[in-house]
Amino acid sequence: MAKAVVSEKMKLVVALITLQFCFAGFHIVSRVALNIGVSKVVYPVYRNLLALLLIGPFAYFLEKKERPPLTISLLAQFFFLALIGITANQGFYLLGLYYATPTFASAMQNSVPAITFIMACALRLEHIDLVRKHGVAKVLGTLVSIAPVLKKYPAKLTLTSFTCFFGLVQFLVIALFVETDLNNWIIVSWEELFTILYAGIIASGLVVYLQTWCIYKGGPVFVAVFQPLQTLLVAAMAFLVLGDQLYSGSVLGAVFIMLGLYLVLWGKNQERRQMVEETSQQDPESLTKHLLEEH
Repeated sequence: MAKAVVSEKMKLVVALITLQFCFAGFHIVSRVALNIGVSKVVYPVYRNLLALLLIGPFAYFLEKKERPPLTISLLAQFFFLALIGITANQGFYLLGLYYATPTFASAMQNSVPAITFIMACALRLEHIDLVRKHGVAKVLGTLVSIAPVLKKYPAKLTLTSFTCFFGLVQFLVIALFVETDLNNWIIVSWEELFTILYAGIIASGLVVYLQTWCIYKGGPVFVAVFQPLQTLLVAAMAFLVLGDQLYSGSVLGAVFIMLGLYLVLWGKNQERRQMVEETSQQDPESLTKHLLEEH
């Protein structure tokens, strides 16, 4: 039992670290794409098209039995999830990255854990117990390191496919007004092809599904606190690939990042142990055994 819990926790941590490596690579690849002249609208269109073609077939065949029936309400939620999580997110990200460095763009995303923590508490997806030390650690860890749909629709591949589909449709509508030059839609170099393939297969395919799985397993706050690790990885990659300067502040920031991650991980672990203890105390067999031992 204990080994199984540790194994599941390790899988989640490894998945989250892998997720941040993939995200960090995407920052660098996107900067390269903008440098060589790829359109800020064409890029996400191809990205989401590739992701849909990649994930869609798996979602159709692998989740036939566990896929809940679609409703108008769910489709509306998928649409707004795509509007915020894909269209607005990817669009504004590329616009900001055009005027800034990958490291700066990644650093700006470090507000995600704090914002996610507040929203999760407001939506009652996360419980805070400031009386207990692990509850304080969760709050402090989130501040230092600065998914309701999943509960209603647990078919993660299908959810990802619908999100990519609606994001693709929304970007195509934008492209009708913004990107009318057909020459901008033609891939003319291997560099452009690589950046688009990475964005579609890794950033919108593997990453979106992996992130959805991590949120399903660990909760939105637990996933969000790994976000600052991405900034450290981006700084290192930008130094090696793009020749950006690596500042001493990045090293100091890494210390706070690791401290924050440790505090949150410790807090979540203590919380999980408390839940196991409370469950065992409520179990009639455990209670009977305890009473027999006393007598």
